[in-house]
Parts: sequence; C-alpha cells; structure tokens
Amino acid sequence: MQKNRFTSLTIKQANTVTTVVILVFVIIFAYLLIKENYQDYEKALYRQEHSVADYGDTQKQLKRLLIKNTLAIVTLSFILFAIMLGLYKIFYALIQNDMHVFLNFFKNAAHREALLSPDEIFFKEFKEMVLYANEMVKTINQQKLSLKEINLILEKKVQKKTLYLEQANAKLLQEKKFSEEILAAQKEFLRYTVHETNTPLSVILTSIELYEMKNKKDRQLSKIEAAAKNIFNIYDDLSYLVKKDQVPYPKVSIELVSYLSMRIEFFRDVAHLSKIDFKYSSDLDKVYIYFNETKLQRIVDNTITNAIKYTLPEETVFLHVKQTGADVMFSVSSKSKIIKDPEKIFDAYYRENDNVKGFGLGLQLVKNICEEDNVSIDIVSTDKLTTFEYKFKMMGE
Repeated sequence: MQKNRFTSLTIKQANTVTTVVILVFVIIFAYLLIKENYQDYEKALYRQEHSVADYGDTQKQLKRLLIKNTLAIVTLSFILFAIMLGLYKIFYALIQNDMHVFLNFFKNAAHREALLSPDEIFFKEFKEMVLYANEMVKTINQQKLSLKEINLILEKKVQKKTLYLEQANAKLLQEKKFSEEILAAQKEFLRYTVHETNTPLSVILTSIELYEMKNKKDRQLSKIEAAAKNIFNIYDDLSYLVKKDQVPYPKVSIELVSYLSMRIEFFRDVAHLSKIDFKYSSDLDKVYIYFNETKLQRIVDNTITNAIKYTLPEETVFLHVKQTGADVMFSVSSKSKIIKDPEKIFDAYYRENDNVKGFGLGLQLVKNICEEDNVSIDIVSTDKLTTFEYKFKMMGE
C-alpha cells in the first residue's frame, strides 16, 4: 500500500514534501545549536559562580550573550533555509520546465511531425533523451508514410478487384439470364414434345391391338409393340417430371395385387423379347394401399423395366406381394450381375453396366417418390439374386 502511494506521487506533491523536509532539518539544526549554546551558558555561569565576586553583573552579561547568540542562530537558520529553498526552487523550476517541454512534445507528436530542439532543454540527461525522442518520432513518421503508401496500393487493388467483380457479376447475371431462358425453352420444348408424343404412341399401341385381334400375332409386330411400350414408359417418366411441380397428385385407394398383375401383363411381351419370364405370386388375395396411382405406376414400371434390362437371359423375374404387420411388401427379384454400389444406382445418370442403354433417371425418380411418400426401399444383391423390395403402408393402418 505504501509503495503504491509513492509510485503515484506527483512533482508538485514531491515539491511540497521536500520543502517540509528542508524546514524540519533547519529547525532541528537551529535547535541543536541553541541547545549547545545554552549548555555553554550554563557552564560559564557555573564557573563564574565559584571564581568571581561580582556574580550578578557577570550573570547579566552571560544572559545577554545567550539571547544574542540564540537570535543569531535563528536568523542564520532562516537565512540558510531561505537559501536552500531558493536553490531547490530554481532546480525544481528547471526540471519542471524540461518536463513541460517533453509533455507538450509527446502530446503534439501524434498530430504534427515537428522535432524537439535540444536547446529547449536545460539538463544534460534530458538532452540525451531528446535524441531518442526525435528518433522515435522519425521512425513513427516513416512508418506512417509506409502505411499511407500501403493503404493507397491496397485501395487501388480493392478498386481494381471491385471493378473486376462487378464485371464478372454482370457477366454471370447475363449467363444466368441466358441459362434461364435456355432452361425455360427446354422445359417448354419438353412439355410440347411430351404432349405431342402421347397421341402417336396411343395410336401405335391401339393399332397393334386391333391388328392382333384380326390377324395372327407376328414376332416383328411383337418387337414393335415392346419398343412402343418402352417408349410409353419413358413418356410417362417425362410426363411426370414435367408436371410434378405444377399438377397435384392426390392419393386414392388402390388394390395392389390386381394393379401389379395389370402392369406385369403390360410388360410381359417386352420381357419375352428379352428371353425373360415373369413369375408373379401373392400371399394375399386383395390388399389396399392409399397412394397416388401415377406415382405408384412410376415405381412399378421403372422397377420392372430395370429388371428386364439387367436380368440375365433365359432367367425369371420373380414378383411377390406379402404382408408384414401393418405393411405391404412388394419385391422384384432376378438373377443379374451383382450390384457393386446399391446407393449409387439411385443417382442420376449412374449406370453400373455401360452396355445397357438408358439415362439412369428411372431409379432416381423412384427414390424421390419413395422419399416423398415414406416408402422404404431395400436392395439385396448376391451372385444368386438381386432383390428390390418396397414397403408400403396398408390402407386403414
């Protein structure tokens, strides 16, 4: 605590303390001299008391001498105090002047670049400090100039970069606008193409059916019919992709067993041309699910066509329906090459077998529909069978 008081002492406070200390020393000095003078007086008085007859006159003389010496001591003490105090005040004024010069210099150093002149300082030690202070100011000014130059360079670079970014942004906006126009035109073309494709496909399939009713079924005509059905499946995918964000797809009650039987019959000729058979079985006579028919058709048709594409020749595609608790399981199994990465087959444009034609969009469409309607997909692929299994919620559960 005492240390903190001294470290926070001001020069003015130090000046007051010093003045008091000098006064105390002068008083002590005068007191000691007066005390010694009084002792000498008592000794002289004692000697005169035993040796001189006229003791009274001598005593008066000694007392006058004591008073005179005491006054002289007090006077000299105050003169000494005045001299010491005057010298100290001069010394203090010189130090204070040097301190004020330094304080004013440091106060103004942040706003002006003027240096401190050694002629303004009295003490030699402070003159040495002037050299260091001026050197510090020069260094600071050089650094300020360097910072200004760096700021100017950075400002130019920022302006240049900003101009470049503005130009790049304008170019990107133009490219974005162009891309949006292309995308809009592409969507419009796709919408028009899908719309215009429906009529000729329907005419082809209807004509084939009418021809088969009047004439014997021909292999070449079966190939045309299978190809038309494949195109019809692609048309349905494109139609769904074009309309899915614009047209609502309400859910209805669907009897799954008969619905699957109908879709299997639709693709049976396509499977026969690929030398593949269908074997459909169900543990249930009837089972209902609450689902949108268009979305269900996309799941079923893409799974069946995918099985036809990848099943090995002369093999059978097994389709099965069963109930597990409150769920209805629909599975498609066949012997094919092992699927190396079951997760990736749902990615757009991904195909594990490059020899099989297609865009790889069908299974991605299936996955998106299943995620939207909480239908789980399970894929198991071994050297014996590859199985796709879909789990639907049974209606009423």
